[in-house]
Amino acid sequence: MSSTRIALDAMGGDDAPAAVLDGALAALAGDGALSAEQVILVGDSAAIEAHLDERGGNPGFEVLAATEVVEMGEDPRRALRSKPDNSISVAVGCVKAGRASGLVSMGNTGMVVAASTLLLGRLKGVRMPAIAVTVGVTGSPMVLLDMGANIEASPENLEHNALMGSIYAQDCLGIAEPRVGLLNVGEEAEKGPKRLKETHLLLEELDLDFIGNVEGGDVFGGGVDVVVTDGFTGNVILKLLEQFGGFVIRRLVGASAQEGVEVPGVALQAVMQDLDYATYGGALLLGVNGVVVIGHGRSDARAVANALKQAARAVDAGVNGHILAGLAGRRADCGEISEERTE
Repeated sequence: MSSTRIALDAMGGDDAPAAVLDGALAALAGDGALSAEQVILVGDSAAIEAHLDERGGNPGFEVLAATEVVEMGEDPRRALRSKPDNSISVAVGCVKAGRASGLVSMGNTGMVVAASTLLLGRLKGVRMPAIAVTVGVTGSPMVLLDMGANIEASPENLEHNALMGSIYAQDCLGIAEPRVGLLNVGEEAEKGPKRLKETHLLLEELDLDFIGNVEGGDVFGGGVDVVVTDGFTGNVILKLLEQFGGFVIRRLVGASAQEGVEVPGVALQAVMQDLDYATYGGALLLGVNGVVVIGHGRSDARAVANALKQAARAVDAGVNGHILAGLAGRRADCGEISEERTE
C-alpha cells in the first residue's frame, strides 16, 4: 500500500465535520482504499474525536488541532490575516512541512487557492494555478480548466492550462493521448478575441493532441478530453452543468409521469452518476507546489472519500513532476517563457 499521506480539512463544507469524517471512514474501503494512517484530520480535535467515537472510535487517523474555521462566505485575504490557525492553512502547512504529500478541503475555494498559492508557492514556470474539474457528461471523464482560480487568463496562462490539463488527464484519468480543445465562439482559428487567437497559435506549437477551438456544445459531444478556458468562463460552465442536468431530469420525470410513463430507476441512476460531482470527488488545483484537491461545499461522504483517493492517486502518479518536466521541455523548445502580456 502507498505511504502517501493526505491532510483532510475536517471543518470545510456545508455539512462539516460530520460528512467529512464519514468520508474519511468511507475512504478506508472500496477501490483505491487508503489506510487510516494515511489520513491526517485537521480541525476541532474535540469535535473530531466525538464524531469518531459515535462511529465506533478512531481507527488510526492522526488528528491535528486547528482552532479556527474559515466560513464559506469569508474573504480569503482577510481570513489569512485574521485567522492564522484556520483548518485550511494548517492543512496546507502539513504539505509545506512535508508531513503530508497532499491535502483535501471542501471549504472556501478562494481560501484554499490563496493559502495553497501563498504557502506552497507555484511550480517553476507556472504563472497562475488552475482548478481542473473532471466531469462525466459524455459517459467518460473530461477535464475542464480553469474553473475559477484565474479569472483573467493571459495566452501564457491558457497555454500552461493546456499542458497541465493534458498531463493530469494522462496521469490520473488514464487517457493515453488526451485531445485538447480551446473553448471559443467558433471552430475557426481566427475566431474570438485577440488573446484566444494568440493562445491558439501557442497551443499549435505544443507537443499535445490539440484539436483546435471547441464550442460550448462540444462539451457534450465526446470529441474532446481537456477543455481549456479562463476561470470566469469555466466557473460559469461548471455551475450551469451542475444545475442543468438536475433540471432536465426533473422535467423528464415530471413529463413522463403526466403521460403515465415511469422512467426506469436504473436509467436515471446511470445518468445522474455521469452528472454527479461526487463521482470524481473534487477538483485538482494544478500549478502549486503540492497536491491540492478542492471539493464541493455540498460534498457528502462519498464525495469526500473519492476526493481523498483522487489526491492519493495524483501524488502516486507524480503529476507535479510531470508538469515540471512538460514546462521544462516547453522552455527548451521555445526558449524561456516570456513575461506575461497585459491587454
